[in-house]
Amino acid sequence: MHEHEQIPISTDYIPLGQFIKLLNVLDSGGMVKAYLQDIGVLINGEREHRRGRKLYPGDTVEVEDIGTFIVSKE
Repeated sequence: MHEHEQIPISTDYIPLGQFIKLLNVLDSGGMVKAYLQDIGVLINGEREHRRGRKLYPGDTVEVEDIGTFIVSKE
């Protein structure tokens, strides 16, 4: 099993759309929006399509074919 990447945030939470932009896996906000609408991601094992979904330290975000990332406190 490969290591999940910790992504530190400096705030109490981060919206999903912003978090995905932080990962630098999609080129633009528009691509993030389309990706979430079409495919979505798994947050703590549940499918999510809302860009505004709040992520808190400890949440796990699984992006298909890219990897699993853990929100951590900076």
